[in-house]
Amino acid sequence: MITLKSSHELDLMRQAGKITAAARALAGAMVAPGVTTREIDRAVARYIRSRGASPSFLHYNGYPASVCISVNDEVIHGIPGNRVLREGDIVSVDVGAFKDGFHGDCAGTFPCGEVSEEARRLMEVTRQSFFEGIRYAREGYRLPDLSGAVQRFVEERGFSVVREFVGHGIGRKMHEDPEVPNYVEPKAGRPRFLRGMTIAVEPMVNAGGAGVYTMPDGWTVRTADGRLSAHYENTILITDGEPELLTDPDAKAE
Repeated sequence: MITLKSSHELDLMRQAGKITAAARALAGAMVAPGVTTREIDRAVARYIRSRGASPSFLHYNGYPASVCISVNDEVIHGIPGNRVLREGDIVSVDVGAFKDGFHGDCAGTFPCGEVSEEARRLMEVTRQSFFEGIRYAREGYRLPDLSGAVQRFVEERGFSVVREFVGHGIGRKMHEDPEVPNYVEPKAGRPRFLRGMTIAVEPMVNAGGAGVYTMPDGWTVRTADGRLSAHYENTILITDGEPELLTDPDAKAE
């Protein structure tokens, strides 16, 4: 069931979103050759807790870290560890923060030093596909309008949209109704956007084919063909006009 948030609940979601967006910015600023993914995870966890929140992902369905950090051909859910980032890597960071009963959720893909032209274009198309999609995240439109806009933008530029994983509603729970595919999926239905809905829109885009598989760790998802993948996400609010981004893309860690 899709839940519409009250003004009080939205104020709380704005606070969670602000912390989450700043945590993403901190992680992105740390992406550099020689840094380990565990160092980023620990710094982000410390920051989230310093703001009176807790990492949404830690122990969620058994996930063992506070941040998902996925490198190069890893699509999502990469587990931080001893991996040392190298020049030319692209690094997807997915982070959530829980405060006063509500979650924020956002992601971004960052270059590690100088990256290839293909990698840079993939990151740009992935990010822009989010903004193309949320042009339809307003009253009067339906979910497939948003999903189709993301899919068209990505595929017209020669990339592929991951189908096994989708965006989602968000609020008191990390994952709420509705599912938010990045492609037109008839099974997802045609829910109408209504003011007060809060959703996480998160294109996951592959440089090659759309196929993915999950590693033996049970979490890390990689591209089937070994090509690069990028991820971009924000938590948004449906209003009576333009959607409000609850995880500000321009946020900085305080």
